[in-house]
Amino acid sequence: MGPVSVFLLSLIFIQDLTGPPAATAMLRRRHDEPRRRGPGLIPNQKVCNLFTGSWLHDESYPLYKSSCPFIDPQFNCMLFGRPDSDYLHFRWNPSACDLPRFNGIDFLERMRNKKVMFVGDSLGRNQWQSLLCMIHADLPNQSPTQLITGDPLSTFNFLEYGVSIAFYRAPYLVDIDVIKGMRILRLDRMSVNGEAWKGVDVLSFNSGHWWSHKGSLQGWDYMGDGRAYYVDMDRLVAFQRGMSTWANWVDLNINMNTTKVFFQSTSPTHYNAAEWNDPVSKNCYGEKLPVLGSNYSGIYPDQMKVLKGVIKAMKHPAYFLDITRLSELRKDAHPSVYSGVLSPHQRANPDRSADCSHWCLPGLPDTWNQLFYTALFF
Repeated sequence: MGPVSVFLLSLIFIQDLTGPPAATAMLRRRHDEPRRRGPGLIPNQKVCNLFTGSWLHDESYPLYKSSCPFIDPQFNCMLFGRPDSDYLHFRWNPSACDLPRFNGIDFLERMRNKKVMFVGDSLGRNQWQSLLCMIHADLPNQSPTQLITGDPLSTFNFLEYGVSIAFYRAPYLVDIDVIKGMRILRLDRMSVNGEAWKGVDVLSFNSGHWWSHKGSLQGWDYMGDGRAYYVDMDRLVAFQRGMSTWANWVDLNINMNTTKVFFQSTSPTHYNAAEWNDPVSKNCYGEKLPVLGSNYSGIYPDQMKVLKGVIKAMKHPAYFLDITRLSELRKDAHPSVYSGVLSPHQRANPDRSADCSHWCLPGLPDTWNQLFYTALFF
């Protein structure tokens, strides 16, 4: 069957967190808007649509420098020769309200003695490293920290605050069994992976890209669902089954009296310049500015329909953090060929090698984390 376009899916669980109010940050409505209650931890955001707006040039951004020591070479575009820097100086501007500026010390104070974990593929790692850099930029030099790296789990500890922020690599979320050398993608189970996620105060999940991989990039040999095994199936159907397993796991293992559940929507790619009406470019290579305005002509990901159905069927539907449209506007924010994982030959062939899936750091994932910060505390 034909391949299905698959993009990043990020699913965020947020425990009911309390803490001192931020000293300087607050969510402000536009003067011409009727007075509304600030965004809370509720499944349906009717207060202010944080995700409809436009990108504004702002020289006070980025929030940290590319010298941040936690950025993987894959994401450090400036270190690997990106010649332009305008993409660093944009902030997201919702149409009807103002986002609070991220404050790393405030984040740590509110999260004192708590644990955050990002779970998923390299796009989750992209966002994890962004959050570490955003916090670290506000931290005094003498504040002790600790980084413990491993596979599948890496953890960064802010020792003064008792806060840990971890990344757990699980591209499909569901389990993969190895039987007689064969990798079985278990569409119906996540008991092994799930044990590592219990007891965490904030869980941020993503999954998507790996569900479409084939050939040497495919991470499994067979799919398993109950007692049935498949060499392959419609990837969107497989994704639906896997995410339904995730949703069931949430309903059975997350205490909704103390935990709020969020879903962060699909992160887009920019491999087709026709989506932003460019008849010359092949992909994101050479793009230096966002799409102007609020509209994007690309196709809304098919996975979104699947996930909306899965979320709706949950006993306690997740809050929807819709970063898809605002990210679609950022055709300029990918590593392209300015990535430390590409060879000189690959960098010389952007039509074939440009990375238009991940994001530069500093860059777009910082806005995801600003929205994450807003949803958590305001």
